[in-house]
Amino acid sequence: MADRAPYLNARLQGFTTTIFAEMSALALATGSVNLGQGYPDTDGSAEIAEAAIAAIRDGHNQYPPGPGVLVLREAIAEHQRAFYGLDYDPESEVLVTTGATEAIAATLLALCEVGDEVVMFEPFYDSYAACAALAGAHLRVVPLDPPDWSFDPGALQDAITSSTRLVLVNSPHNPTGKVFNHAELSAIAELCVQHDLLAVTDEVYEHLIFEGVHLPLAGFPGMRERTVTISSAGKTFSFTGWKVGWACASPPLVAAVRSVKQFLTYVSGAPFQYAIAGALAAGSRYFEPIANELRTGRDLFCAGLADIGFEVYRPAATYFVTTDISPIDEGDAMAFCMGLPERCGVVAIPSSVFYADPESGRSLVRWAFSKRLEVLDAALGRLQRLAR
Repeated sequence: MADRAPYLNARLQGFTTTIFAEMSALALATGSVNLGQGYPDTDGSAEIAEAAIAAIRDGHNQYPPGPGVLVLREAIAEHQRAFYGLDYDPESEVLVTTGATEAIAATLLALCEVGDEVVMFEPFYDSYAACAALAGAHLRVVPLDPPDWSFDPGALQDAITSSTRLVLVNSPHNPTGKVFNHAELSAIAELCVQHDLLAVTDEVYEHLIFEGVHLPLAGFPGMRERTVTISSAGKTFSFTGWKVGWACASPPLVAAVRSVKQFLTYVSGAPFQYAIAGALAAGSRYFEPIANELRTGRDLFCAGLADIGFEVYRPAATYFVTTDISPIDEGDAMAFCMGLPERCGVVAIPSSVFYADPESGRSLVRWAFSKRLEVLDAALGRLQRLAR
């Protein structure tokens, strides 16, 4: 193959770079407004930042314990108990990771044998496919259908085979902003129990919800002992560069994930761990203002996109909104996004990269609205050039 990456093993051919790196570089090169990569353009609370500085000054600058500093593991366990009624032992059932991305990679590497199948909902965050490839596992996808991004329980049942090892669920969901409801999660849980499957949940947007309520899959009957629950502080507190994540699960599952994690990063970010411990302990004092700011940005940006002529699938959570470009363009989202910086000075992500078959998301584009209102206004002003 002419486009084969030299030296890269066969499992990872096709994963040489991420669309986020490509589009962010394009934004920088063209001076475009970057609505591609999902990060806020303002820092989180100064109080949390000062806590990290204080931890550095207090000498927390060497390797932390392998599972993470105890005060953070205790804060994570208390957070799960206070918000969801889930009890985890901070000594044996909580693992601190270098962001949720490492937690997902370590979990799939730990739990999957070569040839196993991983069931996930499509569209899916791009690292899921790469992590499955690292583990030598195969994808089985269940489509989420717009406008409400629902799925057919029968399609989920059909995706499960004798080779299925686990189901990966992302709620609140990136890229669609969907919040899985009780009936949907119940259906997933029942099938996991029926087929004796493990579950891995990515819940990093758990506190960034505008409509609906977040329900951890681990709280459903039969799921506590078979679920690895993953989350992180980056999105919740607007410190995405700190890369503090965690996994909560039964002792055997945490031990398995830790066995892999220790050979990836071993440990990371000691002073950041102390700062996030304090932030989690403060709870809603931080969660609610950030979610309210994002809701305002969502409302402004969705209304502006609709006025331009996009079909807008209004998100219930997260940093992102998906649009169908067909009403104003020929419908090739990859070509649309590659040309958008030149046409309008704005960068977005073609949703085709979130599908096993890119044709399934051919006309869809993901936009990040986790920006200051004046930035969103500026982007909408530039995008007016597309209006018909």
